[in-house]
Amino acid sequence: MTLNPDLPLVYHSNYSFNFDPKHRFAMSKFAHLHDYVKQLGLVTNNLVKPELGTPEALELIHCHNYINDLWYNRLDEKAMRRIGLPWSHELMARTFTAPQGTLKTARLALQHGIACHLAGGTHHAHTDFGSGYCMVNDLAFTAQTLIQSGEITNVLIFDLDVHQGDGTAAMLQHQPYAYTCSIHCEKNFPFRKSASDLDIGLANNMQDNEYLGIVDDTLRFLLKELNPDLVLYDAGVDVWQQDGLGKLDISWQGIEKRDNLVLKRCIEHNTPVATVIGGGYDRDHLRLAKRHAIVVEQAARF
Repeated sequence: MTLNPDLPLVYHSNYSFNFDPKHRFAMSKFAHLHDYVKQLGLVTNNLVKPELGTPEALELIHCHNYINDLWYNRLDEKAMRRIGLPWSHELMARTFTAPQGTLKTARLALQHGIACHLAGGTHHAHTDFGSGYCMVNDLAFTAQTLIQSGEITNVLIFDLDVHQGDGTAAMLQHQPYAYTCSIHCEKNFPFRKSASDLDIGLANNMQDNEYLGIVDDTLRFLLKELNPDLVLYDAGVDVWQQDGLGKLDISWQGIEKRDNLVLKRCIEHNTPVATVIGGGYDRDHLRLAKRHAIVVEQAARF
């Protein structure tokens, strides 16, 4: 099947910067992902650059003190340890720009039916603290912005990262028009989970067929029940059987089938879908980028 080179993609060159290559978080993966989808012929005049982010915009969902202490490097050692990334000006630039990228992707999806962000999915960030390599929550920010502006009435956040979307769930618990669904490995980080509108905790070592059945049944039910104006899809690839932090046994082909399935169900339902890449951990950064590219390749097939 041919790939559509007009698929809207969102990316900023500040997403990757000079960073310790041995760190568990592969900061280079965003640039590698961009280069790989470009090699596939998917980067033409369809690449959209988000605006540079600032703390002010993020105060819509984050506490003023936290967001400013983060920006100005005033968080204590314990708070930074919980985040797990060393503070730098470059890190702040990418951290505050990425939510603008997810928002831009969502707006492009509303316009074109489907759009992909070559970053995003920082679902462990809470209102007043960061956690698990996530400092600000792009999913909660995008949902809240679009609902508040009246661009959408309701949104489904469909989170298939292997780790539960605790921050997103906690931040949007009082937002009746944002429905959070997390399908994750139960015995995995975060060990203290927040309550999403729907949580499905999977057993360790679950394989393709059972997993794909759960994903399909859940999404079909939610699309029918909620009839959302938009789906924000966190296509985490840490469900892969060889992922460093995964604990599930999903094959590479299983991820391809999953992403195809999610996008197909949204399109069948005439629901715009915006994708973010979510988590993925691998010492081989190029292989990781190719894994993150799966959702982009699948989107380009529609």
